Amino acid sequence: MTPYDRLTARFTRIAALDEASAMLHWDASAMMPPGGAAARGEQLAALAGLGHELLTAPGLAEDLARAAASGEWDAANLTLMRRAQARAIALPTALVEASARANAACETLWREAKAKSDFALVRDALAEVVRCQRDSAQALGAALGLDPYDALMAGYQQGVTAAEVEPIFTAYEAFLRDALPKAEAIQAARPAPLPLQGPFPVEQQRVLTRAMAERVGLDFRHARLDESLHPFCGGTPTDVRITTFYDAAEVGKALMGVLHETGHAMYERGLPEAWARQPVGAAAGMAAHESQSLIVEMQACRSDAFLGFLGGELRARFGGDPAPYAQANLARLWRHVGRGFIRVDADELTYPAHVILRFRLERALIGGQLEVADLPAAWNAGFVALLGLAPPDDARGCLQDIHWYDGAFGYFPSYTLGAMAAAQLMRAARAAVPGLDAALGQGDLSPLMRWLAVQVHSQGSRLGFQDLLRHATGKPLDPGDFTAHLTARYLGGDGLAGAAPGGHDRAKTGRLTP
Repeated sequence: MTPYDRLTARFTRIAALDEASAMLHWDASAMMPPGGAAARGEQLAALAGLGHELLTAPGLAEDLARAAASGEWDAANLTLMRRAQARAIALPTALVEASARANAACETLWREAKAKSDFALVRDALAEVVRCQRDSAQALGAALGLDPYDALMAGYQQGVTAAEVEPIFTAYEAFLRDALPKAEAIQAARPAPLPLQGPFPVEQQRVLTRAMAERVGLDFRHARLDESLHPFCGGTPTDVRITTFYDAAEVGKALMGVLHETGHAMYERGLPEAWARQPVGAAAGMAAHESQSLIVEMQACRSDAFLGFLGGELRARFGGDPAPYAQANLARLWRHVGRGFIRVDADELTYPAHVILRFRLERALIGGQLEVADLPAAWNAGFVALLGLAPPDDARGCLQDIHWYDGAFGYFPSYTLGAMAAAQLMRAARAAVPGLDAALGQGDLSPLMRWLAVQVHSQGSRLGFQDLLRHATGKPLDPGDFTAHLTARYLGGDGLAGAAPGGHDRAKTGRLTP
């Protein structure tokens, strides 16, 4: 075998371990009884340790030094292999395993703490997670020549730094300060939306959400739809697992949540099979992944065209007065602007404010400017500054998200970067695909998905985030496309649009988490 052949064999094995870990995480969220948490933590730690050992073995460095690429994809694969090895050798195996144990223990306690709205229950466990993350960030930063927080960000979206994100977020904060009250005033001058009259039996919702996922193109010979406390997309490209939760009194959350997760799933399903289990065959990062969920959920399925189709589907399945199912009413109902405490329920206009808060807090936690014990107070003060609301309790404050309690620091910026990319991609798709909105009006997403398959999915990680956008749209990330989309949708003459990006993405746990 050539050095490159040995490398591809080794990375195939590493990827298989990651896939096993992803399935264990899915099971922990969807199937595992609470009593299995301690053993699951040890299992995940063992898999993390094995993968780390494969990445840090002496022979790997020698093969990386001697390997030669025979084409563009091979060259990109080698670059990504070298990057993965550089990150791995920066971290002692003991720290990798300690982090996995700390994350598993903290996540279990977080579930109880959130249910009881009591940060004190999980404070010490989170402090251990943060300690591990700080140690990891310092080690990675020193080895890679990066700021410690940037080193964590690179684990989720390579090539984007906090120094680049901060001015984008500051500019958005200024935009929101002006746009939000205007959007609220426009909305207040319009008729209030008519509520959909339930109940919506859960079994019928299961049938509906599966049917809508199939309309996007998801093949259930290679996918499952299950239920969990926190919706996510996980599994592998040939065995995708998406989850949601159902409420018999309300149909929108589960439906839009599944459409969002299906966007993630379609990206995984569309990755290049020829490069399966190789670094270059993986998705291009979490911001890229979030762009795919949001172009399906927010850009396509909350568009006026698709809502016109969806209203007919809902009435046919659940019956009742036709007026609430009219497109204009669904637009007012499901594209409603409102300041609220919960990120995954936020409308499209205010959602970035939730991300900006988390970005600034986690950056301070990793940098040591903020201690875990002071997190609830810092959260509440930051929320007042951004949205003018004071969270009434920890469950609607710093306990609402799983990410930090599962060790995912550096992840949050990907949500809003992905939303911006989704708007940019949709603008390019409309220009490239004649009749796109007419197809959406028939409930047909296949023209959009075919375009995304070529421009995004099939590219794997051959291109970085910015180059992927250049390939698909002709330019790097342009936040102006996002604010133009929001201005047209929220501040235009007709039809407020926007919605709750029930954002869900893949952490290092192998799942895409809201």
